[in-house]
Amino acid sequence: MAGTRLIAALFGVFLTFATLSASAAEVRVFAAASLTNALNDIGKLYEQRTGDKLVGSYAASSALARQVEQGAPADIFASADLKWMDYMAEHKLIDPQSRFNLLGNDLVLVAPANSPLDKIEITATTDLAALAGEGHIATGNPDSVPVGLYFKQAMERSGQWAKVAPKVAGADSVRAALTLVERGEAPIGVVYATDAAVSAKVKVIGVFPATLHDPIVYPFAAIAGAKGEVTKPFLDFLRSPEARGVFVRYGFRVN
Repeated sequence: MAGTRLIAALFGVFLTFATLSASAAEVRVFAAASLTNALNDIGKLYEQRTGDKLVGSYAASSALARQVEQGAPADIFASADLKWMDYMAEHKLIDPQSRFNLLGNDLVLVAPANSPLDKIEITATTDLAALAGEGHIATGNPDSVPVGLYFKQAMERSGQWAKVAPKVAGADSVRAALTLVERGEAPIGVVYATDAAVSAKVKVIGVFPATLHDPIVYPFAAIAGAKGEVTKPFLDFLRSPEARGVFVRYGFRVN
């Protein structure tokens, strides 16, 4: 009798596990590189809560938008600016009803941690080209990558873009730009505050005034045609107190 009960109990556990395994889903999130650490942590919390697993692809918003356009399988898109989410909307690649703006960030000037450069107050007259000396200014590609677009806008508003442009080392993502500074391959770089915060190899030497560029906004949306039973719970979780705490811990402003 005892053996029968044990077999029945084990069978029940097996059925429960099989049911959970069958119902678990993967949430494929294409997100701006600057969201890497925060979303990975949130994904772990979400998996503990629901059993569903976050599968993140992180790169420049521009590159990810192009990948989705070319048919890459994704459920959710998170951009580091409004431009590329608008692009997705114009090409009917997202569900417009699911779209919302969630986060904000700051644009900062960084240098290697052992750099002799000290903190400066960045204004419209700060000569960043001179500050770079014989080296380059690492940031995202100013023609497509959001962080580079914000930086270019700041330099255009301050009337310095013509002087700064030849100095720019345009990387394919903000994390790639951060790596150039970490390795000392660029004496200074322009990244988001949240990226600088996760690296012990760089230091923030200046913060760009918000008046020099458009607000840094992170919109999220479900990909057009993605299953609502997969996307909606995760998008809802991103606005939960648990997810908010993670975003705040990494330095994002949460709307």
